[in-house]
Amino acid sequence: MSKVSIERITKIVRLIRRHGAVPMDTFLTELEVSKASVKRDLDFLRDRLGCPLDWDRSQRGWVIRDELADGGQFELPGVWFNSSEVFALLTMLHLVEGVQPGLLDEHVGPLKSRFRGLLAEGTKSAKPIERKLKLIHFAPRKVESKHFQLIAGALLDSKRLHLRYLNRDRKEHTERTISPQQLVHYRENWMLDAWCHTRNALRSFALEAVADVRVVDEPAQEVSQDEMQEHFRSGYGIFAGQATHRARLKFTPERAQWVSKETWHHDQSSELLEDGSYILEIPYSNDQELLMDLLRHSPEVEILEPPELRQRLHAALCAAASKNLPAAVQ
Repeated sequence: MSKVSIERITKIVRLIRRHGAVPMDTFLTELEVSKASVKRDLDFLRDRLGCPLDWDRSQRGWVIRDELADGGQFELPGVWFNSSEVFALLTMLHLVEGVQPGLLDEHVGPLKSRFRGLLAEGTKSAKPIERKLKLIHFAPRKVESKHFQLIAGALLDSKRLHLRYLNRDRKEHTERTISPQQLVHYRENWMLDAWCHTRNALRSFALEAVADVRVVDEPAQEVSQDEMQEHFRSGYGIFAGQATHRARLKFTPERAQWVSKETWHHDQSSELLEDGSYILEIPYSNDQELLMDLLRHSPEVEILEPPELRQRLHAALCAAASKNLPAAVQ
């Protein structure tokens, strides 16, 4: 638009929509440009974009005569953003791109280029985004890009999928037909929640364990949001299922400084004791992931309840200590 700013054009329309009639003084104050620039923007709106702008003598301000517009109301063509909105979108795209570098380059790259072009006509530069946002990844597992694209496409198109899937516990591949429900990015890794027609139940699939996938030309079976939430939200972490246990944990005052700021479960309860210790109660169904988190916090955490979880942590710590005996002891 050369001397005409996309951001100013958008702001002029928004000001008129908000106030009904806008005098020149308000435009000058809000847009912080010269009177000549405002007049140029108003001319562009009226002559190039077909906006039915008019000076209303009774209201002493510029108005939009929607009754003269095609369809009964004037709208800016296409999708228009001001520079702050474009900057926010670029920031989000940078974060999405950083979830797993390379996985979405084919789609995110062109979008970033287009948004940079929009910003180039404003006053802000897109270049600082990459320098001012840093994502540090830890232990993400590689997902095949072609698998991700097929799965995401089937999810959006509500199509079934046929998977060849690695069961790592049994070290064998199984064939599954599934109806994908939602993609989940959890602790640096991608999961797919789906209705498994082989097991006739909801299941979660780790995308890096998908050996092969193809789209089945049948409509996916939809599972209600209520059923999805009931199945996946009650358990701890990625392990779904009805929570049948509740752990009561006590963290030392030193570790409480961090853990007390964290949310481990949406249905947790907690208490900060006078000595600075922190009591955390969380529900769980499968203790596998919970044990991994407790090992990470050991020896700064004590399991108060239930006794079977305490025994499991003790056994894991003893096994770890046995494997890591100092050379002199061995």
